Amino acid sequence: MQSLTYAIQTTKAYYCLECGKCSAVCPLARFDGDLLPRRLVEEAITAGVDATLAQRLLWACLTCKRCTEICPSDVDFIGFIRELRVLARERGSYAHCTHGDAVFGWMRVMANPDLEQDRLAWVGDDLEVSSSSEVLYFVGCLPYYEAFFGVPEPVGLVSSGGKENKGDAPRFTEIARSTVKLLNQVGIAPKLLADERCCGHDLLWAGDVEGFKKLAQLNAELIRESGVKLVVTSCPECYRTLAVDYPRYGFNLGIPVMHITQLLAQKLEAGEWTPPQLRGRVTYHDPCRLGRLMGVYEEPRALIRAAGLELVEMEHNRSKALCCGTSCWIECGYVSRQIQEQRLKEAQETGAELLITACHKCQIHFACFLSLSPQKFPKICNIVSILGGDSA
Repeated sequence: MQSLTYAIQTTKAYYCLECGKCSAVCPLARFDGDLLPRRLVEEAITAGVDATLAQRLLWACLTCKRCTEICPSDVDFIGFIRELRVLARERGSYAHCTHGDAVFGWMRVMANPDLEQDRLAWVGDDLEVSSSSEVLYFVGCLPYYEAFFGVPEPVGLVSSGGKENKGDAPRFTEIARSTVKLLNQVGIAPKLLADERCCGHDLLWAGDVEGFKKLAQLNAELIRESGVKLVVTSCPECYRTLAVDYPRYGFNLGIPVMHITQLLAQKLEAGEWTPPQLRGRVTYHDPCRLGRLMGVYEEPRALIRAAGLELVEMEHNRSKALCCGTSCWIECGYVSRQIQEQRLKEAQETGAELLITACHKCQIHFACFLSLSPQKFPKICNIVSILGGDSA
């Protein structure tokens, strides 16, 4: 069983100085004065487990890592949150999934080793894939998201040849298709796994460690048996989970894991790939998992600039970038909307036609806000949809 003492000791929460720097940068605290990171730490140290687990911040926290990065005492606050959520789950308290538990439900269904899936129907004859490839493209839940959220209208930029590049915001299987096209452009026909499962990111960060482990075991076995020497993802959460959390929980893949932007940036620098040439003024949104949690900031920007696009930075960028407003499909409400509006206003102030990100979940959350807002903000697109779109 998990304990509050364990959570405090392993994350250095007892070093907290109550200086308030974490609360000053927390996007939640900006709009709700009850959601203060230091207050949760104080409750844990002084008031005990029941008072701690009753705090709203336990489930509202975005785990965006702004607080951890600024903490002068090196308190791992997002690790603290994750440990507390495990403890809460063991005591019968659960996260409130904003989609009626449907998303968590399909993740747990995928943990069934006998499950039969039809997850590769998006692979057309125009994509080169190979069962003998040494490079695996880990697709993640993109096919499931398309079935659940549907397919909205495409948005795009104009290429230097005058054709529209139809990036999608967010068209999920097109993100997967564009990723394979980009891999093909650099000479890689990737392997795809018909029995691949969700990486388990959301279950892990929502405190369901056992559910996460079931998914991790199935995926780790499939990847090891595949014989590949490199795993590439288009999802920042898959990237973080496979590269960091799988080894942490005993499921080390034994091979490198890369985000697609890292691989393309390497090929670009080596002169082994030339991106499509596009026109337009754009800005870039750093996903929390790709940026603060994995340190990937410059590679996406190098790709955007190499494509001939004018990149204009938002006020908060790179390690200071604002979150998209929600995480792990939990606690998406009024405060989330305020955060999303603030971020989209920053994008609007740049004069950009398009807000580019490298995370389909950021797209989902921003697109959800836009569907309810009468205001005009830049459209949103995934970087792989722009670089690997059909019209590029």
